[in-house]
Amino acid sequence: MCVESDGCEMEGCGCGGSDEVHTLSGSMSPGAGLKSGGGPDRLHHPCKPGHAFRAALLRCRSPAAAAGILSFGNVLNYMDRYTVVGVLLDIQRHFKVSDSGVGLLQTVFICSFMVAAPIFGYLGDRFNRKVILSCGIFFWSIVTLCSSFISKEYYWLFVLSRGLVGIGESSYSSISPTIIGDLFTNNSRTMMLSVFYLAIPLGSGLGYILGSGAKEAAGDWHWALRVSPVLGMTAGTLILLFVPEPKRGSADQQGSRIKARTSWLCDMKALAKNRSYVFSSLASAAVSFATGAFGMWIPLYLFRAQVVQKTAEVCTKDICSSKDSLIFGAITCVTGLLGVLIGAATTRFCRQKTERADPLVCAVSMLGSAIFICLIFVVAKKSIVGAYVCIFIGETLLFLNWAITADILMFVVIPTRRATAVAFQSFTSHLLGDAGSPYLIGLISDALQERYATSVLWQFLSLGYALMLCPFVIVLGGMFFLATALFFLDDREKAEKQLSQMTRPPSSVKVQPIERSSFRGVRLIEEDRRRIK
Repeated sequence: MCVESDGCEMEGCGCGGSDEVHTLSGSMSPGAGLKSGGGPDRLHHPCKPGHAFRAALLRCRSPAAAAGILSFGNVLNYMDRYTVVGVLLDIQRHFKVSDSGVGLLQTVFICSFMVAAPIFGYLGDRFNRKVILSCGIFFWSIVTLCSSFISKEYYWLFVLSRGLVGIGESSYSSISPTIIGDLFTNNSRTMMLSVFYLAIPLGSGLGYILGSGAKEAAGDWHWALRVSPVLGMTAGTLILLFVPEPKRGSADQQGSRIKARTSWLCDMKALAKNRSYVFSSLASAAVSFATGAFGMWIPLYLFRAQVVQKTAEVCTKDICSSKDSLIFGAITCVTGLLGVLIGAATTRFCRQKTERADPLVCAVSMLGSAIFICLIFVVAKKSIVGAYVCIFIGETLLFLNWAITADILMFVVIPTRRATAVAFQSFTSHLLGDAGSPYLIGLISDALQERYATSVLWQFLSLGYALMLCPFVIVLGGMFFLATALFFLDDREKAEKQLSQMTRPPSSVKVQPIERSSFRGVRLIEEDRRRIK
């Protein structure tokens, strides 16, 4: 199925191929009279230079291919984000900064990310989305590549570069889910969003692996920042060529078109009154708090645990061991895959039992995750293997809700404000979540270490005590998902009703005939005027 939504002709010349033109709303043969400024005969004009290539290119713009390319771009976004974390110990030694100083890297990144998200959400609801996505990818790729050449005297510049990367990646995370939402509906949309959000743990895990692997291969951690930019530019080019720009709401209202667009202020007021949206956004913030802190500190925490167990030595070399980053990255990839797939399958099954399945599945998985994450800090001092087992189960349960949360938003928010909704949900979740959690954990750890700064055991314990804040935040997130379940059906019904009011079928506009009596009335008025004159 080929998608054409740029106002271009699918078959621009009679160069062979199918006579059928495919669109999101169905198919149309040339005989049906497809017009584009020149009537039906326009489909059969002779080929012009480049038309054959363009027609072949447009035939490749299927929804499935678009979802695959967008998911690939999302993998690269998160891979670039966590490549830095994969070489965190080397960065800390190279720039000679404390736990809180190195935690500032992720905090600055997320702060710029969340500040830019509402801006890109506004732009994504009003302008060409794939152009914005491509520009964002090209921007962060160039900045990441340049940051690999910053010398150790300019740590502030390295921190600033991570902030600029956050702006580029914000454009992608805010807009790309809305394109998928306009290409698919119902269970197919759930599945495609699951694939898209699978990129979060997969990309995060690959970031650890790429950072560690590139450092080991090149003997220099700077090379960890020189691989993802090349892949990023490739993804940006693919988006420009093969991802369509579907009409907003086209999948939700087949054969209809949106006849009205609300203002930005109206959108914000509506989102603030949408209780399911508000509570699911707060729950997402809890997930972001935990994943941000864990992604930043767990590899270092496990390394310190091995130092305490005397199975590893304190790093004094130029290139530190990356074994824990590699293992944690591999676990994150696998648990992300399992979590998203189990979450999608569980939700589809539970929808047959209850219409509130989406938020309830998220709530149960969050509460279960908190238990196993607590156990990490109990067993890590004695058994690294036991800690990895707890991480595996805890992350799997935590990753269950990523795609489901996006699907909840698609159900309760109308298409014309979805990019804004995604952007502000991203803003909220980062503001209350991972914007501050890495720095906060590092700050608590530094404060606890002040008294016993030279003790290896206390360095391990202080970081563990700081990380114990995460399970409590996860439990709070589970409570927010339960609150979402209370209002989910009402908010979904309101969104469906509002969407039906905003749309009209193309054939609904009829010309009302003028009644014969109206002509007679006009004649009488004209005769009266002539008499008066």
